[in-house]
Amino acid sequence: MVRKIIVIGSGAAGMTAASSARKTDPDAEITVFTKDADIAYSPCAIPWAIEGKIAWDSVVMHTPEHYSERKGIKVVTETRVDSVDDSAKTVSVAGKTYKYDSLVIAAGGKVFIPPISGTNLEGVFVVRTVRDGKRIQSYVKEVEKVVICGAGVIGLEVAFVLSELGKDVTVVEMMDQVIPRIADSDMAVPIQEYLEGKGIKFILNAPMQSVNGFGKVSSVTAGNEEHECEMVIFATGVRANVDIPKQLGFDIGQLGGVIVSPSLQPYKDGRLVRDIFVAGDLIQCESAAVAGPTMSQLGSSAARQGAAAGKNAAGGKALYGPVSSPWVSVIGEKEIAGTGLSLGLASWYGLDAVCGKADGLTRARYYPEAKRITVKVLADAATHRIIGAQILAGEGATGRINWLTSAIMSGTTAEDFLVRAENAYCPPTSMVKDTVISAVEDLCEKLK
Repeated sequence: MVRKIIVIGSGAAGMTAASSARKTDPDAEITVFTKDADIAYSPCAIPWAIEGKIAWDSVVMHTPEHYSERKGIKVVTETRVDSVDDSAKTVSVAGKTYKYDSLVIAAGGKVFIPPISGTNLEGVFVVRTVRDGKRIQSYVKEVEKVVICGAGVIGLEVAFVLSELGKDVTVVEMMDQVIPRIADSDMAVPIQEYLEGKGIKFILNAPMQSVNGFGKVSSVTAGNEEHECEMVIFATGVRANVDIPKQLGFDIGQLGGVIVSPSLQPYKDGRLVRDIFVAGDLIQCESAAVAGPTMSQLGSSAARQGAAAGKNAAGGKALYGPVSSPWVSVIGEKEIAGTGLSLGLASWYGLDAVCGKADGLTRARYYPEAKRITVKVLADAATHRIIGAQILAGEGATGRINWLTSAIMSGTTAEDFLVRAENAYCPPTSMVKDTVISAVEDLCEKLK
């Protein structure tokens, strides 16, 4: 009997799940339902597509026709799943009912828009889908002043792009620093100063209070002050889309995501739910840095989760373990990256963190065009385990943050890191002793 697999959602988790299921079961009948018009695209590429540095066509990796013709996967776009009946094992879509043997819920997240007046005015946008990006690109041509609500990495990337397009850009952030929560102030301030040097203005400690205008945007009120603008872009983070899991009565964690087992199965009243798997922005993960929950709303995490969920949905066996959630952002000539816990997150988890820090160069000191790099590494004061790291550099942040992510994932102490650490050396790519090692050496001194 042919296995029927239904996937809800067409982002990184959903489409990877469908492909993984096909690889595991060549004969399965696989259907993907998505409310989006575009599928299998990279939201992380949207800022550069708005700038025109990359083409929109290249952001969308595959079309529904590709999945149908190459993989035998049916993708139904611009179609919302109304409900799921896990007892009858059916989904309801536009008045029709579809049976499933296995279901993957990968409905993603929703851009958080604060509950303030004026968010429905013409000139208000969010950054989430290809369609959102195209609308921003078109509308911004006709305006001069733009306010971006949210100083996370996406907000800052968009701010830089619009500034390069000649726009007067102001970033409003309710916290007291840019890249809050995941970056420490000493690592985030240089990014803010760099962007201020590009003419971008920042209003910190200022919750957005209203968007103002008659019919279309004319200003915003933030921090009890009014700021003129013709366009507002909300880059205020993503909340888990748990509409269907809540309808099904699945257990939701304290961070707002669906609680799942390592097999990515949800729970209902503490009991594992059979034949349903959940992946992507809507699940709560286990942290590799500390015993406790975390959210890992990253494309790289979604792809890994989708691969495991799809394999399991097709009868295979795969597990998804704790995460360190490494991230990296390129903002103009600057790169900033992080993994594990920041000082703020360590405090939230009740840990006493110790920091080591070092400055260096991305290449040998005598090699042309070497860039400055700062590496910060955090350890738990009690166990000396490395629990987090951040890097600020002109180049080369990704490989180094991946190196430190491996240390967190393996539970390495700062002292053991120095015993085991080796770095490849070539003058165009690093100093003979990489700055990562120097930062951990400083950390070990502080831990003594």
